Amino acid sequence: MKKLLLILILLGLVALTGWVIHRRLAASEDSQGGQRRSVAVAVEVAPVRKTSIRDVGAFTGSLLPKSQFLIAPKIGGRLKQLMVNVGDPVKRDQLIARLDDEEYVQQVEEAQAELQVAGANVEACASALEVARREFDRGKALREKKIASESELDAAEADFKASQAKHKVALAQEAQRAAALKAARIRLSYATVRASWEKGDETRVIGERFVDEGALLKANEPIVSILETHSLTAVIHVIERDYPEAKIGQEVVVATDAYPGRTFTGRIVRIAPLLKESSRQGRLEVEIPNPDRLLKPGMFIRASIEFARHEDATVVPVEALAKRNGTQGVFLADVKARKAHFVPVTVGIIDGELAEVLKPVLSGQVVTLGQHLLEDGSPITLPSDGAKVPEKEGPSRKLGNEAGVTRPGDTQ
Repeated sequence: MKKLLLILILLGLVALTGWVIHRRLAASEDSQGGQRRSVAVAVEVAPVRKTSIRDVGAFTGSLLPKSQFLIAPKIGGRLKQLMVNVGDPVKRDQLIARLDDEEYVQQVEEAQAELQVAGANVEACASALEVARREFDRGKALREKKIASESELDAAEADFKASQAKHKVALAQEAQRAAALKAARIRLSYATVRASWEKGDETRVIGERFVDEGALLKANEPIVSILETHSLTAVIHVIERDYPEAKIGQEVVVATDAYPGRTFTGRIVRIAPLLKESSRQGRLEVEIPNPDRLLKPGMFIRASIEFARHEDATVVPVEALAKRNGTQGVFLADVKARKAHFVPVTVGIIDGELAEVLKPVLSGQVVTLGQHLLEDGSPITLPSDGAKVPEKEGPSRKLGNEAGVTRPGDTQ
């Protein structure tokens, strides 16, 4: 019993000692925390400005020819002559190539001879028909005079009808042979390959050459490709957030590494009615005039589209945006009182290093560096006071959503 009582007394002493130590540590921490809170934070500030700001989307893509197609023969044969090469200009209906046509010339001559035979057969049948008609007419006259019998008249009529049938068959054969001759001549014309198109520029250019002279070609085997490059199509893809902002006829500024410092202007001509499920992006096609043929199909391009422009907008540096307790805002610097006050804001357009503030109305100066150490009402010092501004942990300059910037319509 005495041992149990002794143990209880010892436990009570330990608990009392621990409570005293805890109270002293808490008092020390409160004292140090008060000292920290009272220490001024060195910051940098920038003025709230009024200026024009643009919502510009930056995209990448590739250039395609406005029109591109392959030239191929409709018949097979040996390529006898090729008149063009890569880069050559080509006019509408210009002769591109010739195939070995000896076989097709022979077919035309054969068809012509068969047509002549058919024509001679028509003449013979026409002559026989005329004879049969006369015999039939004479038989009818003799029958009326009761000189010829009924059977003789029937025989003359039968001969006449048979001659009529033979004449029709001969005419049909002649038409058949004429059609065969026409088909043979068409096949012969296929031995000369021409560049043919209906609409567009009168002059185009050879893009690729696939075969050489002497090659044995099959029907529809490509010989060359023809491109229309007086205007090109830039294909870009926009993300879901920017897709509703794209409109037909909207101006697009295009740049390429081939011409540093130079831009080309085009307009949106087609917008895909769907977004690809794999990337959640929509296809835009931009028509770019290319009168000097400087741009080439296949070039990589960077495209800029101005979705909106606000004049006389209230702007602050993007670095001034911060979040406290899930709310986005800026720290307004009270220069006289040397204090910073957190003001929640609604962000509009973000253009490079500037962010538009839609609400509330701001003026004065905002903290751009050192705000990660601030709370509402924190004391501050400025570079003019000789204070060294603490560096922000990690990357100090991030734009857009990388810095936690949210705009109207962005989901959290």
